[in-house]
Amino acid sequence: MTTTAKYIFVTGGVTSSLGKGIIAASLAKLLQAQGYRVTIQKLDPYINVDPGTLNPYEHGECYVTEDGAETDLDLGHYERFLNVPTSQANNVTTGRIYQSVIDKERRGEFLGKTVQVVPHITDEIKHRIQILGKSGDYDIVITEIGGTVGDIESLPYIEAVRQLRWDLGDNNGIVIHLTLVPYLSAAGELKTKPTQHSVKTLMESGVMADILVCRTEHHLPNDLRKKLALFCNVREEAVIQSIDASTIYDVPNLMLKEGLDKVVLKKLALHSSVPDITKWNQFLFKHKNPKTEVTIGLIGKYVELQDSYKSILEAFIHAGAENEVKVNIESIHSEYLNEDNIKLKLCHLDGVLVAPGFGERGIEGKITAVKYVRENKVPFLGVCLGMQMAVIEFARHVVGISNANSTEMDANTPNPIIDLMEDQKTITRKGGTMRLGAWDCELKSNSLASKIYKTDIIRERHRHRYEFNSAYKAQMEAAGMIATGFNPDTKLVEIVEITNHPWFVGVQYHPEYRSTVANPHPLFVAFVKASLTHKKSKKDAKVSQN
Repeated sequence: MTTTAKYIFVTGGVTSSLGKGIIAASLAKLLQAQGYRVTIQKLDPYINVDPGTLNPYEHGECYVTEDGAETDLDLGHYERFLNVPTSQANNVTTGRIYQSVIDKERRGEFLGKTVQVVPHITDEIKHRIQILGKSGDYDIVITEIGGTVGDIESLPYIEAVRQLRWDLGDNNGIVIHLTLVPYLSAAGELKTKPTQHSVKTLMESGVMADILVCRTEHHLPNDLRKKLALFCNVREEAVIQSIDASTIYDVPNLMLKEGLDKVVLKKLALHSSVPDITKWNQFLFKHKNPKTEVTIGLIGKYVELQDSYKSILEAFIHAGAENEVKVNIESIHSEYLNEDNIKLKLCHLDGVLVAPGFGERGIEGKITAVKYVRENKVPFLGVCLGMQMAVIEFARHVVGISNANSTEMDANTPNPIIDLMEDQKTITRKGGTMRLGAWDCELKSNSLASKIYKTDIIRERHRHRYEFNSAYKAQMEAAGMIATGFNPDTKLVEIVEITNHPWFVGVQYHPEYRSTVANPHPLFVAFVKASLTHKKSKKDAKVSQN
């Protein structure tokens, strides 16, 4: 263990497929497996204060931390690999940096000086980088610099790295540069020029790369590694190959084989040992060698971009491995679902998850899907908006409140089964004002939820403004939809179940954010298991008919 944290900065040239986030998470896993306390932070060069107001089509999913920070989806990778919670300090944007500096200027903290990018913006960046390192909780802090070296918006971050390396002194801060080594099929060769130019651009900003991680579709021959080492001013052992992998969970093993962890620890003057990744490889074996498979429908409105539901997709991988099942995800756009095609779209599925989201587009399709799975006893998991659609569907078609709706979709609905929380009604600013972060939830004894979690109190992460309207709770429960999870302080409903259904659960929170390789989320594990049971029962019924 170290007394003062050491820093690893991950920068990038033009890369493809597996990027800086996966390399950073994989390296962190190898260092953690050698006993080091490691965390990773992401510095994003866009001017949004956080990703909370960004469209999923623009930026993928918005990941939420325990303390309620709306962050980049890379933080999800960090948590899934390390099984260590991240926080507000793990994701910083240019918008947040400038907001902080401008607030200080307005308070007069700069004593009348002219506020400039250097030193004021760079000082703020350096301060944010070191918050985690100075906490005493970590031996190594990996800082991923978003964007591409040479971009105008990334320049202040690169300058801050240059200054910080000088401040930290020898063996306390190193730079890993991730670049692309493209293969030209016409010439039948790998080209090093993009890497050379990328490293040169980095050096023009006063930063020299210590290690090159080269993204490639083909193995790098030794002569090419020597060429890169010579022209990019790094040791040959520090030219690391990052070849295409079948799954992101292969990357730690690929980096171990390349010796990335050894090179890093040597440059940081830290002891190197053999990483213990036995449990990781057990997960990987089960993931790659399933005994059977299930098909689960993911119904949402952003399905064209898989990153929109990244944490959900990864949670299914974790749960699949736990059940030794391959989970095939069939993405279904809710906007195109209706009563005429719903049976055709869903009849072959073993389970259905209705995904989170915002706004009224595709809502009726989600409600139609819930109706089908409820009536046909298909295992169902509704997450956040998915849970709300389940409540509306049940109110309309079982309780008989035909005009039941959410005030998010119809502000003037006479029956607001889902309504805006009281403390949200006066809010006009969109960013960071929802119910965010981890909240306690008390489970009703003998409920399906309590059997799944095997405890009475859970703590899950939220990101929403609208809630189950408790004024309708008695009617809903009398008809068979039971509220089985509550926040102990606000008494707001967190979980609903249907009593006469084999597996029907809707949750107001986002369980996918807490699923990791080491701890697959119990709700997803149980849902996959229920889907497998449903598949077997369908098969048995078919056999008996024949």
